[in-house]
Amino acid sequence: MAAVVTVGAGLGIRSVTGGDIAKYGGDALYTVLLLTLVLLLAPRTKPSRAASMALAASWAIEFLQLGPWPAELTRHSVVARLVLGSTFNAPDLFWYVVGAAAGWLAHTASRGRAPSR
Repeated sequence: MAAVVTVGAGLGIRSVTGGDIAKYGGDALYTVLLLTLVLLLAPRTKPSRAASMALAASWAIEFLQLGPWPAELTRHSVVARLVLGSTFNAPDLFWYVVGAAAGWLAHTASRGRAPSR
């Protein structure tokens, strides 16, 4: 459910705004989506670890864009373009941190406090 909401939010931002808000909001939500997928695959992962893993994946994908491989794939596939992007953009790295922090906060808040024993 969280992944669907995240993708919907990303599409919504792009449909009602433009420019930097749409681009960088989408970058942050990209990392939130990766965090959600980490938790889907490993639900017992601590929020800080899930956020770190999502951030690392986001940064890795961004740095891959420095080479020719993602650009070549995105020429042939819309899915590759959505997942890998096509060109390196240094400010994206900051917005991935924002997304990881927001996802960490949301996940931490949704877990609530565990009862003490």
